[in-house]
Amino acid sequence: MTAIRMELARILIRELNDYQIIELREVAPIEDGDNGSSEAGGQKFSQVEGGRSFPIVIGLPEAQAIERRLKGIQIKRPQTHDLLMSVITSLGGELESITINDLSEHTFFALLSVRKKDGEVVTIDSRPSDAIALGIANNVPVFVEEHVLEAAQNDEP
Repeated sequence: MTAIRMELARILIRELNDYQIIELREVAPIEDGDNGSSEAGGQKFSQVEGGRSFPIVIGLPEAQAIERRLKGIQIKRPQTHDLLMSVITSLGGELESITINDLSEHTFFALLSVRKKDGEVVTIDSRPSDAIALGIANNVPVFVEEHVLEAAQNDEP
């Protein structure tokens, strides 16, 4: 399976009752000195000209958590995403990447790739909104499987 590197492009300020829409856009590694780049895991990335993008509808609490992380806003008490990251690191693991790996009946699915102390990589099922919140907070790459991108382009809400 082929996975395409994506970044959270923006949170669209459009509420649908208790939901928000976020958008992921295709990115590619760039050379040092290029402008308009973002950074993940020490590598710089830029949006792909003519690259693909797609929206994901997420719950308002998850959207707020992602927005806080993008803006660098610290809160007094840890949220669920902070707790999960604390558990991963306390057990000696390292979050390596997020992959949105499926789309079924207008619902996206995601996996967390966590490297254990012994070097084994395990994948953990996750909602994309939770996975993206973790990825943003910890500067890890977000990937989308090629078949998901194709399905998202053809999916009628």
